[in-house]
Amino acid sequence: MAHDAIQHPTIPNAMALVLKFSGKVVLITGATRGIGAAIARDFQAAGAELILTGTDPAKIEELNRVNAAKGIRNIRYVQADFDDEASLEAFLDEISRLPRLDVCVNNAGINRNNLIADVLLEDMERILRVNLRAPTLICRAASRKMQAARYGRIVNITSIWSVVSKPKRSVYAATKAGLVGLTRTIAADLAPYNVLANCVSPGFVLTELTRSTLSPQEMEEMAGLVPLKRMAHPAEISKLVLFLASDLNTYITGQNIVIDGGFSSV
Repeated sequence: MAHDAIQHPTIPNAMALVLKFSGKVVLITGATRGIGAAIARDFQAAGAELILTGTDPAKIEELNRVNAAKGIRNIRYVQADFDDEASLEAFLDEISRLPRLDVCVNNAGINRNNLIADVLLEDMERILRVNLRAPTLICRAASRKMQAARYGRIVNITSIWSVVSKPKRSVYAATKAGLVGLTRTIAADLAPYNVLANCVSPGFVLTELTRSTLSPQEMEEMAGLVPLKRMAHPAEISKLVLFLASDLNTYITGQNIVIDGGFSSV
């Protein structure tokens, strides 16, 4: 095929477009705290209609109540526990009933550190269900919507442990590496439909969970391992996610983008 015959997409003017999601439906899993909440805040600021998941029914009910009281109608929280088969099936059914889905961000994940000789079967199965099986099924459901629309963006949140490792992270690292493999393949599957799929692999991020599980000294020691000498803020991760999910991204697909302040490079 001659080069002139290749059909290229219309490349948007970056200054005019910025990062706007008005009229677009965005699904984010694990969006009630940490990186997921930061991603949700940025999509909200950009005008998206949001479907956000969390596992705590009481928290989900409260968040929806507060938004209703404030008159916020473009955000809907959904309780979904991806370790529970019935809950996952109900959520997948909800995705199937959506009129449209423009962006899917798989952020929900769990971990349980243990040396390989001490890994418990129940821990392994739970981590696999939440970190790999559920995102795979959610990507399948999302892809059907996106193929029909011939448009979509999928961003799977993985981890630096998908590219480097550390003791006691065997199962977690396996699920995150598996998610990278999944994403590379669905990027090829969905490319003919103008659907782009990528991974974002954060390093050490200063979240509520980090603050609650590490002492100030431990956080300082961890930050010292990073060439930039600090941990990331959740907003630094979310900005990358928004770019990959936006119409500014027209050619990046099948990639695992590490955002770790240089940690995995030294």
